[in-house]
Amino acid sequence: MANKVVQLQQIGTVTFSQNKRSRHIKISVKPDKTVLVSYPFFVSGKEVAAFVEKNAEWIKQQQNKFEKRKKHIEAGTSIKTKLHTIYFYESESNKVTEKNDEINVYMSDFNSDKAQNYFESILTQVYRYEAKKLLPQRLHQLAGEHGFSYSKVSIRDNRRNWGSCSSQNNISLNLQMMKLPDELIDYILLHELVHTKIKNHGPEFWEMLNSITNGKAKLLASMVKKHSTYTL
Repeated sequence: MANKVVQLQQIGTVTFSQNKRSRHIKISVKPDKTVLVSYPFFVSGKEVAAFVEKNAEWIKQQQNKFEKRKKHIEAGTSIKTKLHTIYFYESESNKVTEKNDEINVYMSDFNSDKAQNYFESILTQVYRYEAKKLLPQRLHQLAGEHGFSYSKVSIRDNRRNWGSCSSQNNISLNLQMMKLPDELIDYILLHELVHTKIKNHGPEFWEMLNSITNGKAKLLASMVKKHSTYTL
């Protein structure tokens, strides 16, 4: 695999990756708004450049989505998660301290992209810890209450969907769920549990999901959708 990193006007950092396993040109936009372009060996650099230029508007739309999703944190901000409260302070030295359920973040510069990305990484670490602690337990509880069974559960920082259920009934959950109200977290868990029995989104799927959400399946689905561009 050969990589080439370039700066493109209006798009920013783009990494071109030539991959022998690739069969098509593929563009991925990361949360930090950098772009990865993977392409086969038999495709010329000119073709790849033309493909990126053709999709420049789509790339910018994805970058804007990540920008809107990102919370700008200022000095004096506090964020309450499920199990912690995170406080952000302006300070001459940069450090993070933790005591019981309080996390204190000290930073000299709150305005740079580097600082904001650092804050985002701290939040992700907290959400990951809480997701691993709370979600498998809640999934097990809901499965028992409604008569579902599944194989394994994993927690990921997935930038495309809230959750998924494989053909082997392995359930993957997005740690970003920890930003949602408990009612919507339960809806996502139930959604994936129904997929252990019904592998599509047909009428039978919605009928079963509706029966275990007190007739609120469509309403809850629309509420989840409003929180981001993730899918189920």
